[in-house]
Amino acid sequence: MKKYRTKGNVIFDAIIYLIMIFVLLMCLVPFIYMIALSLSSPKAIVNNQVSLLPVGLNFEAYKQIFTYPNFFKAYGNTIFYTTIGTVISLSMTTLFAYPLSKGFLKGHKIVMKMVVFSMFFSGGLIPNYLIVSNLHLTGTRWAMLLPFAINQFNLIILINFFKSIPLEIEEAALIDGLSYFGVLRKIVVPLSKAALATVGLYTAVFFWNDWFNGLIYLNTSQFPVMLFLRNIVNGTTMVGDAAGSADKATIGISIKSAVIITSTLPIIILYPFLQKYFVKGLTVGSVKG
Repeated sequence: MKKYRTKGNVIFDAIIYLIMIFVLLMCLVPFIYMIALSLSSPKAIVNNQVSLLPVGLNFEAYKQIFTYPNFFKAYGNTIFYTTIGTVISLSMTTLFAYPLSKGFLKGHKIVMKMVVFSMFFSGGLIPNYLIVSNLHLTGTRWAMLLPFAINQFNLIILINFFKSIPLEIEEAALIDGLSYFGVLRKIVVPLSKAALATVGLYTAVFFWNDWFNGLIYLNTSQFPVMLFLRNIVNGTTMVGDAAGSADKATIGISIKSAVIITSTLPIIILYPFLQKYFVKGLTVGSVKG
């Protein structure tokens, strides 16, 4: 059927496109500028000649961070936290969400109210630290993984997605002899790839960007790359051979930019592979009716 377009529809679409282009530029331009800074010569940075294109192509900043002793170690720590944390979170959230998606489960309304309440109110930093400390998790990698295994927002997305799966499919599987765990593993999970991909992306981004909890709970050798980046940006970490030189501040800007690019690039590369699941999982999992 041919779409009927009025003058008002055309104007409305034009406004929407302009807003989207503006938001895109607001996100894209700073990132391009950081790339230009990381690839520009110190002299060009000092003279404010760098805009969106590198001036005096220079890879010294990347050489500096790649030779920095803790960079690859921090990168490896982040990959570990992101991979293992996402697997644990998806597993625990799925096992929690599936029972709560069943209306016949006794007490599920009370549990849901507790989940929603904890979504807006928490004990705060000190009680959380005391719990992690009393569980003897401080100074271990588990301090970055177990306390964040279940996120309330992601849990609600999965609950509503599971509710959208026809009950007749599960009932037929139960009649054929499958247990509820079998139904979850062989039917529900394969049908929920969109929602799981969405929740997995949210979780992976959280673990990849998390630095504050590493600062509180971890030892220096266990720091993630974002905490490494934070220390460089704040000037609390020496930046290789650039430290102590005459143009230390200028080279520091290049190194900061290079670390930002190298630390955010993996998530940017990952997103296009999950984009096809992202919109479907978010919309179906967030609205039930």
